[in-house]
Order: sequence, then C-alpha cells, then structure tokens
Amino acid sequence: MNESLKNSILKLLKREIVPATGCTEPVAVALAAARARELAAIAPSQIEAIECSLSANIIKNAMGVGIPGTGMIGLPIAVALGVIMGKSERGLELLGHVSPNALTNGKELVAKDIIKVSLAEDAPDLLFIDITVRGNGHTGRAVIQGSHENFVQEEADGVAVGQTKKALQSCDDDENPELTLHTVWEFAMTTPLEELSFMLETRQLNKAAAEWALMDPYGHHVGRTLHSERQRKIMGDSTFSRILSYTSAACDARMGGAPVSVMSNSGSGNQGIAATMPVVVYAEENFASEEQTIRALTLSHLTAVYIKLSLGRLSALCGCVVAATGSSAGLCYLMGGDYSRVAATVKNMVANLTGMICDGAKPSCALKLASGVSTAVVSAMVAMEGQAVSALEGIIDDDVDKTIQNLVAIGPECMTQT
Repeated sequence: MNESLKNSILKLLKREIVPATGCTEPVAVALAAARARELAAIAPSQIEAIECSLSANIIKNAMGVGIPGTGMIGLPIAVALGVIMGKSERGLELLGHVSPNALTNGKELVAKDIIKVSLAEDAPDLLFIDITVRGNGHTGRAVIQGSHENFVQEEADGVAVGQTKKALQSCDDDENPELTLHTVWEFAMTTPLEELSFMLETRQLNKAAAEWALMDPYGHHVGRTLHSERQRKIMGDSTFSRILSYTSAACDARMGGAPVSVMSNSGSGNQGIAATMPVVVYAEENFASEEQTIRALTLSHLTAVYIKLSLGRLSALCGCVVAATGSSAGLCYLMGGDYSRVAATVKNMVANLTGMICDGAKPSCALKLASGVSTAVVSAMVAMEGQAVSALEGIIDDDVDKTIQNLVAIGPECMTQT
C-alpha cells in the first residue's frame, strides 16, 4: 500500500473513531445549543427562548434515550444542559460529568417551557440541527449538518460569524479515500503497528462501559441478564456468551444514561461498541497477542467505516448490521482466517441481518446489538469452514464489494419511507 493512501485511511479512522459521552444525537443537539448560547453571549439565566429545528432522523434517535448523569430521557434536558454547561469545544464529550447543580438548573430551565422542538420539514440532510437561543436582546444561532460536530453556520445577532463551512456529505466527500474490502484488509494487516496503537483506546473505553453496566443496572439489563448465573445454565459460560453479555452491557450503560464515554464509530457509540467488544472478548479469551488484537480492531472498525461512508450516518437501516459486519471480519481474522475467509464472513452477514430497521436510539438497542454480534460469531465460524452464501441467494454477489453496495442500497434507496 502506498504511503499516501495509508495516511489518508489513518486520517479517516481518526476522524470517525472518537470518544462520545451519551447517545451522539442528543449530545449533538446539546452541542449546537451550547454553541448558540455562546454566540448570543448571554448567561443561562438570561435565556428567554430556545428554538430547535431538527431533521426526522435526529428526533428519532434523540427522543427516547437516556441522558448521561440525569436519570432522564429526551431532548429538552439535553438542550438545557447544553446551554447551561456550555464549553462547545468539548465536542461530543460535552455532557460528561453533569454536576448536581447543573442538573437542578437544567430541570428548572425545562420547567419554564421555553425549549421548543420542531421537525425541519425540508432539512437538507438526514443529520441536521438548527438551534437559536434568544435572550436579553441578543440571539445566537448554530447549525450542524452532515456529521455530529460539523458546524456549517454560526450567527450572532443575525450576523454570520466566520465563513460558512461545507456540509459534510459522507457518501461523496472528496477527502475520503476510495476503499474496497481488500484495501481495508491490506491496511489492517500491513500498516506499522505503532501507527495503529490508538485503536487500543476503543478497547479501554468500551470495555469500561460494559463493566459499568455489569455492576449497576442500566437500560433493560440485557448484559447483566446474559451474565447472570441463571442464564449461564442455558447459554453456558463461554466465549460466545461473554461476547453477547459484554457487548450488550456496554449498550445498556450508554443508552441508559450512565456517565461514561464510549469510543464511537461513524458518529455512533453503539456502532463503536459493536465493532469493538466481540473482538476484544474473543482476543482475551483466546490469548491473542497485542498485535493481533490491534489488527483485528482495525479491520473491524475500518470495515464498518467503509460501509458507512456509502450508507450515510443516519438511516432506517440499523447501524448494528454495519458494525457487527465489521466485528465479524475481525473475529474471522482472530480465528485464523485469510482475506478470502473474511470476504465470505461479510457475505454471510449481509445475507442474514440486512433489513433490520432503526426505530430510534433507546435502551432496547442492546437487544439488537446482541442479535448482531451473535450473527457475527456464527458468520465467522461458517466462513472458517469454507462456507459462504452464494450469488444465487438473495442480494449476495460473487464480488464482496458489490455485495456491500447491495446492502447500502437497501438503506437510503429502499427504506426511505421506513
């Protein structure tokens, strides 16, 4: 692989794999609210109105999920904490460490009923957040579009601040390298290890989130349930059961509002969890070397990023399908699979989970992650036996990249109305 392509992929990975505290959609709304208040240059006590115009996908993913450190769900408290805590420079970790005082003030602001949320009927992007904060004769406006931290417009008292930025369109961003599954494989297998060592941060953060939910109940307790003694009598105490419990537990914590950060993938913490935890658990259970773990994590996360570049950040197709496809590739490599086995694994995944709908970010996402990663394990095992779903079956093609394109077409083209 030439140096230019390698560096371009490294840049892409570091852009798409970042820490996030809480579900990325309500946090992105809080981030825009924080920036709008900063632009208005007023204190939280001076706020008289907050107007939030959001795309349908943002509302879908933000209305039913827990907000870290609050015990509450939904957009109003996220917006309130955004304007109160401020510090938009913290990005998607904006809502980390919510203090009791901030929570009290946030609840009081919600109670004033000055936060208005509306659907942006003609939103120019699936990911679109437009927030205006008014008070003391001043206004501030911040618009995020295309990705969760991409501010495309900022205004103070109706006057543009800085230059209007490009709205990131992930599917046609000229800065993104052209990827194939073989390119992903080659990058993961040949890039010098010291340049990939940052991938271990995904293990550190996402495993810590899982352990948090295994100790304390969050969400629907999916991880704790699968980890319990009673359920082990059914599923056994195995690598497979621990892959399911640790992956779903991290999602329990995140969707249930635990004050923890996870490493996200392509703007989604759940995708980051699904691309990480199966690989981490399998690697630890089978005494994989540090190099094998790093390369497996790289293969998993970059496979997910590759698919999401075409699918888009938000869709009606559940992101766990994409992320679990990444983890299946990483698992296959750890099982001793070569590129042909990894390609077979991806085909097996696409043949199985395609069509799972995304009906919003919420605690029950842990169940979908459990389904996704269980399929990832089975797909890798079947591929290791030399079996792959053929081009005579469903949307699978002999060419694995065409198979991925077929998967991608299901999301934005076939499931738009969904």
